[in-house]
Amino acid sequence: MSLQPIKIGLLGLGTVGGGTINLLRRNAEEIARRAGRGIVVISAAARDLDKTRTLSLEGIRLTGNAQDVVADPEVEIVCELIGGIEPARALVLAAIERGKHVVTANKALIALHGNEIFAAAQRKGVMVAFEAAVAGGIPIIKAIREGLSGNRIQTVAGIINGTCNYILTEMRERGADFQTVLAEAQRLGYAEADPSVDIDGVDAAHKLTILASIAFGIPLQFDKVYTEGIGRIGAMDIAYADELGYRIKSLGIARHAGDGIELRVHPTLIPKRHPIAGVEGVMNAVLVVGDAVGPTMFYGRGAGAEPTASAVVSDLVDVVRAMTSDPENRVPHLAFQPNAMSDITVKPMESVQTAYYLRMNAVDKPGVLANVTAILGKLGISIEAIIQKVPDPAANVVPVIFLTQRVQERNMNEAIHAIEALDSISGSVFRVRVEMLE
Repeated sequence: MSLQPIKIGLLGLGTVGGGTINLLRRNAEEIARRAGRGIVVISAAARDLDKTRTLSLEGIRLTGNAQDVVADPEVEIVCELIGGIEPARALVLAAIERGKHVVTANKALIALHGNEIFAAAQRKGVMVAFEAAVAGGIPIIKAIREGLSGNRIQTVAGIINGTCNYILTEMRERGADFQTVLAEAQRLGYAEADPSVDIDGVDAAHKLTILASIAFGIPLQFDKVYTEGIGRIGAMDIAYADELGYRIKSLGIARHAGDGIELRVHPTLIPKRHPIAGVEGVMNAVLVVGDAVGPTMFYGRGAGAEPTASAVVSDLVDVVRAMTSDPENRVPHLAFQPNAMSDITVKPMESVQTAYYLRMNAVDKPGVLANVTAILGKLGISIEAIIQKVPDPAANVVPVIFLTQRVQERNMNEAIHAIEALDSISGSVFRVRVEMLE
């Protein structure tokens, strides 16, 4: 006799919620074959019950109160797809307290409150699955947590925000400025009306927090991520980078540096020959380097109804498979056993080592470059390349670009401060970090 289907309650009927319902229905037979029993949505909460939807909600009880879904005794797994911190956090904790498993696509919730949520789930013997929280349809969490569990992970780095990647791609391909491309991205729906979470690097920092935790076995520490947005990147920087053999990408980088963990999100020059340099538009790509496997790269759509729903349904299948197993023998939420988490520190940004692209406007007179190179040399900063552009006759300044070798950020901060103090340098020095991703 076949087992009864597992009954799901959805919190949120937006893009991902609708995609999840469609995918569960369309691939119902295939999913049941993989999970060992059917998975059906029986209850859903939506903010606007009167909204016209093309999605069929036949057989699903609708409510405007998300607590009704959490409290429904028939619901065995609560799927949180509303986003944000509250009421999502309270609803997830309430579901856990009632002994229900949880699947969520909420990266901000996991990055900021995952330690609390996983501890509660551990106490109640339930699972919290969150594959859809990072990189949409790319199964990167499962890959690191399970597929690469025999490795000592050295680096996780990649493009984990499609909005930033789209903007930088369009700026490069068309030579357009940042504000023009941002406005187009908003019109096309790739960027929100308030795009700050994306373009300031916060969204990527949420995701990097999660990836670093499962890669290195450290607690979730969003507040330790160095975060820098793409708003100051100009079309000229993209052109100069191209001339030097590089592309500019907004990267999240988590690296085990021996004496600590680097956690940083910022615009980065990477060699044009590197596979990540060729990732364009809204696509995501994550490079994972393990001591045994070497470099591996995961590529795909980082957002959208069905790519994200693919990750949600994957989590549902995993939870259903594990529901009858001993809670002590399930795959740990953050890859490592809860009592085996590392207390290795996250390094402050000033102690990180990387190479740099520096752009400055120098007064068009002899001796200026010698003064700049003297400052760099005094601080142990070696120069890889210099580009001096045609002087601007109206402003009497020459755009000069330096590419340096690797140096500690503390030294570079000191050098930039000293260079900006020179009478022969007009305005501020603009920097972008450089990574070879070898």
